[in-house]
Amino acid sequence: VTAAAATLALGLAAAAAEWNRWSAAARLVTPHPAPPALPPGSTGPLASPHRFWGTYRPHVYFGMKTRSPRALVTGLMWLQQGEGGGSLRHTCEQGDGLSRYGWLMHDGERFGVQEIRDGDLVLRTEFVKRPGGEHGGDWTWRITARMEGTGSPAPLLSLFFYVATDGQGVLEPHLENKTRLAAVTGTSEELGRFTLTFLPPTTESGEDPKYASYNYLDAASPGLHRLTEVVRSSLSNRFVFAPRGKSRRRFFAVDTFQGLPGTAGEPPRGRLLLHQVTLEPPGMVEVTFESGSVVDRPGQLAGRTLSAALAQHAAAFEQRFEETFGLGRKGFPPPQRRFAQAALSDMLGGMGYFHGRSLVHSPLQEHPVPAPEAALFTAVPSRSFFPRGFLWDEGFHQLLLARWDPALSREVIAHWLDLMNAEGWIPREQILGEEARAKVPPEFLLQHSETANPPTLLLALERLLPDAPLPYLHRLFPRLRAWYDWYNRTQAGPLPLTFRWRGRDPNHERFLNPKTLASGLDDYPRASHPSEEERHLDLRCWMALASRVLGEVAERLGEPAEPYREMERALSDNGLLERLHWAQELGAFADYGNHSSAVGLRWQRLALAAPGRPPPAPQLVREVREAPQLRFVGALGYVSLFPLLLQLLRPDSPRLPTVLATMRSEGQLWTPFGLRSLARDSPLYMQRNTEHDPPYWRGAIWVNINYLALRALHGYAGADGPQREQAAGIYRELRHNLVANLYRQYTKSGFLWEQYSDSTGRGQGCHPFAGWSALVVLVMAEDY
Repeated sequence: VTAAAATLALGLAAAAAEWNRWSAAARLVTPHPAPPALPPGSTGPLASPHRFWGTYRPHVYFGMKTRSPRALVTGLMWLQQGEGGGSLRHTCEQGDGLSRYGWLMHDGERFGVQEIRDGDLVLRTEFVKRPGGEHGGDWTWRITARMEGTGSPAPLLSLFFYVATDGQGVLEPHLENKTRLAAVTGTSEELGRFTLTFLPPTTESGEDPKYASYNYLDAASPGLHRLTEVVRSSLSNRFVFAPRGKSRRRFFAVDTFQGLPGTAGEPPRGRLLLHQVTLEPPGMVEVTFESGSVVDRPGQLAGRTLSAALAQHAAAFEQRFEETFGLGRKGFPPPQRRFAQAALSDMLGGMGYFHGRSLVHSPLQEHPVPAPEAALFTAVPSRSFFPRGFLWDEGFHQLLLARWDPALSREVIAHWLDLMNAEGWIPREQILGEEARAKVPPEFLLQHSETANPPTLLLALERLLPDAPLPYLHRLFPRLRAWYDWYNRTQAGPLPLTFRWRGRDPNHERFLNPKTLASGLDDYPRASHPSEEERHLDLRCWMALASRVLGEVAERLGEPAEPYREMERALSDNGLLERLHWAQELGAFADYGNHSSAVGLRWQRLALAAPGRPPPAPQLVREVREAPQLRFVGALGYVSLFPLLLQLLRPDSPRLPTVLATMRSEGQLWTPFGLRSLARDSPLYMQRNTEHDPPYWRGAIWVNINYLALRALHGYAGADGPQREQAAGIYRELRHNLVANLYRQYTKSGFLWEQYSDSTGRGQGCHPFAGWSALVVLVMAEDY
């Protein structure tokens, strides 16, 4: 009986464990049960017509789509004709080597002007939307092309305008002379009937016709992510450009599409119609989209009507920009104001609408699983390198956009909160749809359910709170509460009121210092040997902020706020903060964990050569020269500043003078260009993490943390306390250094950058980076 009972007990325990695993796996892919933060239908053409169409394809140089699943997409490609065919441009690629591309003006709704410089070619892409009807209204594009610094004749330029369906919708081409695609009529779920018209090219003035050759492609689409391949594989150089009285020239044009390798037998995913215009710059082409539901249309939005609309929108944009940020009143000259306008516009022009499924994984599961279908409307860090949503970046983006358009920011925050699963987890990186997935290396596709990201959305929400409508906060609050509870439940530290980022790299021997992607600061030095004993200072400070914002929202709604206020008081207690995180031997706040500072990377042969074979290549592996022990982590940098950055230190704190001195020390964090991420005298300053992993947050200057530093210094300079004058002085110097360097690098390179060199100030990392680097606009405006 005893043996049978034991067997039964073991069986029940195994069944319970299996049930728990299944239950956790089910909750991983179950949406949160709270009502959606975004009311159903609120992003559609009836509820939000002014935002329905937009430049919501940030990964292409120019294109538009609607905020709807399986949307009709439109876009532009171009080709400067050359001996070998030239380079077809379509998706934003750093490798294209463009000397500049970015929005000079973009209001986030109805109008935008972008300049693209590709060698000697200068393209200007402009659009205007006109409201009307029930499907988002009409819009028109104008593409102007000219050459700089080339002789005559100018090289031929081909512009490719396309429209493509994605799983639904009908397109009907209308041809002139069998080669010129004059128009496309069609219908789709979200647009009803519509007409897309490709007007004949004109001179730059728009007054005179321009000679051009025309080609046309009608192809089955293997997927939106493969449109470039479809066009490239269709090109042939059998065509001749033959203007009357001028020399004849061969050029490449779309001919016939035979299908892509490996796709035989696959059903088409949609249809692609493409209009190719080949001309000798300068020249101008306009494309109009007219919705079938617009009645009493005042006339075609083209030619002089379009010019007048563009001028009117540009003037309105400049006036609104000055009213919002006041840079003219602050004395900034026109070139610097144009720089700031471009920074904001590039962020607005980089907004994307994504739809698809994340690939998620839980430690309780053997294999990853797809999450439910989801939609996301968000800004992106970089159109070339990161054209998708990142959770901690987005809070910084919305600090800027909340000043320009609070309703837009409220909507973006709601979109992100609606990605929450039943546990209260939001994946840190959103890779939704095939076009987004095509830009991501396979090893980064998977989202791990134990991995957090700083809750920076709460920074933006705090800024929006004073004017946020109560119904909006009512919809958000259940999800905010679940998110807050998830952090407290899953990221708790070893002691009460401590916190630990989960998901650090487990393979110690591969990394000089195992990365902490969850923190957003990736390779910033943490305890050398990850353990459950770690206490992470930055996460504790983020949770203090979260407690404060949740308390404020609860009070606005008449909900119980005391639990959040109690946690806020505990996490803001300067005495407790010092006991847990002040490292006396370092003279700084610090992480705590199992740490050795005597680590390095060394070349080693990890295996012997097999008989008759050459020896395997040596590998760079970590060498620990002194055993780790529980201690404070000797890394002075951004993490050390977090009690100041999030203004948890009291203005009369005895630690504030030391933190300010560290910030201003040129041997540590101070540079003429901004605050560096890791002190110059820190052991891992500018050290590689692996053979293929250069330093990232180990010395470079990052604008988002410099913005938080300026925001905090501005606060301490305005508060009663013994450090007022010191904080004000550092604030003035740091603001000048940061703004001057970002402007200088923009004028030299044409771009905002991901990060900046702490030794030269040069932009580095990826570009363009009109994500959090665009916070320079708020710094210029002194709007914190």
